[in-house]
Amino acid sequence: MPRLFTGIEIPADIGLTLSTYRGGLPGARWIDPENYHITLRFIGDIDDRMAHEIYAILGDGRRREPVTVTIEGLDTFGGGRPRTVFARAAATDALNDLQSEQERLVRRVGIPPEKRKFTPHVTLARLRDASPLDVADYFATRGHFPKLTFTARRFVLFSSRDSVGGGPYVVEAAYPLG
Repeated sequence: MPRLFTGIEIPADIGLTLSTYRGGLPGARWIDPENYHITLRFIGDIDDRMAHEIYAILGDGRRREPVTVTIEGLDTFGGGRPRTVFARAAATDALNDLQSEQERLVRRVGIPPEKRKFTPHVTLARLRDASPLDVADYFATRGHFPKLTFTARRFVLFSSRDSVGGGPYVVEAAYPLG
């Protein structure tokens, strides 16, 4: 039973830059740069029949232009109990439209709606028992974050093994943009 999600791959040069933010945070489990991505739609664990339907319907989306992605800073999910450190991507109309279309398509084949608001980001680390003070210190020592921009010319259907997250991820299918 595959675990699937759609996303945008992060180019190697951007991944290399993001990888320089690894380290210096107790309780962090850092994601390998080759697994950096922006999740567009988490689909979850599904059977092979549904996986084939997802594969097919993603190709039925309307023709889209390439999407410019700008990664603009570091942030965290979890508030008083930080659980993830990530690089935040600008929520542009083009990126939001691409994600919304994928939400509509996967719902059409019976996948339940996503309950979380779409927040485009690249997960850098998952946190276990990291104190808010340690996270604040981590951000304070990182200084200026330069904007990183690239053009996504495709989105992909990823699979992952059943694990606690962080990869390895496999590209199952690619869908061109433009």
